[in-house]
Amino acid sequence: MSMKPLAHSTVFIANRGEIANRVIQTARRLGMRTAVLHGAMDADLPYVTNADIAVPTTVVPPVAPYLDISGLVKTAIECGADAVHPGYGFLSENAEFAQAVIEAGLIWVGPSPDVIAAMGNKLHAREVAARLSVPVNGATEPASTSENALRQADELGYPVLVKAANGGGGIGMAMARSEDSLIRAYSRVQETAQRNFASPDVFIERYLDSARHVEVQIFGLPNGRVVALGERDCSVQRRNQKIAEESPAPFLTDEVRSGLVQAAVNLGESISYANAGTVEFLVDMRAGTFVFLEMNTRIQVEHPVTELVTGLDLVELQFRVSFGHDVDIADLNIEPSGHAIEARIYAEDSERFMPRPGKITRWTEPAGSGVRVDSGFTSGNEVTPFFDPLLAKLSVHGATREAALERLGEALADFVVEGPETNLPFLRRLVASPHFSSGRYDTGIVRDLQSEALSGKETA
Repeated sequence: MSMKPLAHSTVFIANRGEIANRVIQTARRLGMRTAVLHGAMDADLPYVTNADIAVPTTVVPPVAPYLDISGLVKTAIECGADAVHPGYGFLSENAEFAQAVIEAGLIWVGPSPDVIAAMGNKLHAREVAARLSVPVNGATEPASTSENALRQADELGYPVLVKAANGGGGIGMAMARSEDSLIRAYSRVQETAQRNFASPDVFIERYLDSARHVEVQIFGLPNGRVVALGERDCSVQRRNQKIAEESPAPFLTDEVRSGLVQAAVNLGESISYANAGTVEFLVDMRAGTFVFLEMNTRIQVEHPVTELVTGLDLVELQFRVSFGHDVDIADLNIEPSGHAIEARIYAEDSERFMPRPGKITRWTEPAGSGVRVDSGFTSGNEVTPFFDPLLAKLSVHGATREAALERLGEALADFVVEGPETNLPFLRRLVASPHFSSGRYDTGIVRDLQSEALSGKETA
């Protein structure tokens, strides 16, 4: 690929909200122009007002324009864009979209369509991992019938997870503890997979009750080398979706940490990975072992924690690699320093975590040394029910985990959102809890905290 100038280039961001605003910030610093698409209800959101070009759309439902491959490419061309950045979610891991962008003569800011297609199918990704002797948790072949699913579950042992082979974002999975519940879960996940990912393929995975969800941030360089930029613990989840992340992952042994990093790098290099990517694992802290989960071929929601401990701008690296610029490994901080924690602020209640749209009447962000806010909204904006209710990401950095925890607690106390209900009360309780402050939590931490809260209400 010949090198193309970043300055004065125009990037079309095929996304909205917080991540679009995040990409705009880096693009502007690099001297690039930005273009975005927006519906009428998003017209006053920061990403729209901050972009150089904002293209309105009246297509309904509001999510449809962000899933329309030909429409997005057409808009990018009409904006005079040189490149397309997909952000995360929507079509960010859609190989057909990436290919359409490239065929239109535009730069795709991400890995190649072939790599996206290969790793987007979880079963194929498992096969790649298994060939590299990376442990996988369950089947590497689809459960093509319910009978096949029952056989695989019997071999693995209950409880198990039924998961969509082409799924992502915590969508398309269900846990089963018996044959009867497996049959129900199988049918339900197949329907969800077909509806959301246009494929009914599912597979069976062993469910680990006390596992940690740990992922490794990798970056593929133009010379073919893949580097690891540290790991993140993403075990704080509700409905299989992350709400808090930290780096480095606490209480990993040196052996497990080095094993995760080496497995992620080997996987990336085996598929000639280029650009930002994340390899996800489940870690059994009691056994000191780990298994491969999946690979995400895009920028992650939680990338700010990696940026805080490395001092790197991952979006800038994405641009430079995609535009054909050399990136010297000497310029990359592959030995992170300090500790960073991110908390996701949602417009949702703190008990059942159900969306709570509404107009924001007051918005006050925390500030100060070591505090970062990636926001998609501000005062006066309307939070609609048509998209994910993520409002902002609050990230902090400290010399130690204890310092970062103290800073996060103070920042959460200073973060004020009035109008729609938010999960700020839960996040404050999370950070103050011994479950989280000890650093020895697992993927059941949210369930345990909610059970304690419910028990306290019942005895009050």
